[in-house]
Amino acid sequence: MYGTFVGLPSAALALMLLMLATPLEAVERLAEGVAAQVGNEIVLVSEVMEMSAPLEERMRRAGAPPQEIAMVRRDALERLIETRLLTSVVERLELGAEREEIDAAIEAIAADNGLTIEQLLTSVTSHGLSVEEYRDKIRGEIERSKVVNTMVRSRVQIEESEVRVLYEQQFGDQHTGGQEVYLRHIVVMASGPSASSLDAACEITREARKEIASDDLEFSEVARRVSDMNPERGGDLGWMHRSELANWMASRIETMQPGDLSPVIEMPFGCNLLELVDRREFRPVTYQEAESRLRNVIFQQKTEEEYVKWLDVLREQTYIERKGSFGG
Repeated sequence: MYGTFVGLPSAALALMLLMLATPLEAVERLAEGVAAQVGNEIVLVSEVMEMSAPLEERMRRAGAPPQEIAMVRRDALERLIETRLLTSVVERLELGAEREEIDAAIEAIAADNGLTIEQLLTSVTSHGLSVEEYRDKIRGEIERSKVVNTMVRSRVQIEESEVRVLYEQQFGDQHTGGQEVYLRHIVVMASGPSASSLDAACEITREARKEIASDDLEFSEVARRVSDMNPERGGDLGWMHRSELANWMASRIETMQPGDLSPVIEMPFGCNLLELVDRREFRPVTYQEAESRLRNVIFQQKTEEEYVKWLDVLREQTYIERKGSFGG
């Protein structure tokens, strides 16, 4: 049968052979335009455009030149090529994520953010991602983690001297005493997504305070709905040393007790509401207390470095051809 293809350019011949070996629905996808071939897999131009579209739109609004838009598309293609490479490894080593693993991961993400699964999925869909697309994203992350565990992490070694250096970087100039406070913060910007003036921002903040003070809703729930800062964390600022607080914050919490709400605080940039969750004496973090966490930070950094090296080798060992405008 190959005799009928004599005289065709090699690239066209390869594409025709690929189409003959491909089911009809996949041939129809080929007609959309191929951005790259990765081994026996293809990346469609439509996939690249879909991935780059949100960032492209923001860049166009900001007046970015065509060259920068083209770079965004090239970056998107490289991420999709990486996905195809990982998929081939996942299939070969049978490292696919099971439905139960995806469910467990979503449950853990919801718990870490103080949300029910329903609230998490509502947030996901409000950002334009379907539940199935979100599950596919989680699947990809689980499978990437499995590949990393299998192919990379055994190569990572950590010296105690590295941990000591990181401890000095993070805690070498820490406070030796004083007090720290645990705060939650709602801020509605004067010219943000929710308000177009300072008066409007303060009105929203006053209504938010009423809802919290009447025990109708928790501070974190209201913050997720109205705050322009840290909404995904429910306005949680965590523990902060008193000396690190802005002056307007420090003065407001001076007489507050744990559980108290501040009055609505009007500032030039917007209106604010603070909740003092707790306060305590500051105690410096010792090396022994920080060692495990710092070792994990270094481990993650080194693992990512080894992963990049491993991926580069995998790229070299795999036939990859970028096509059309991506081939230059």
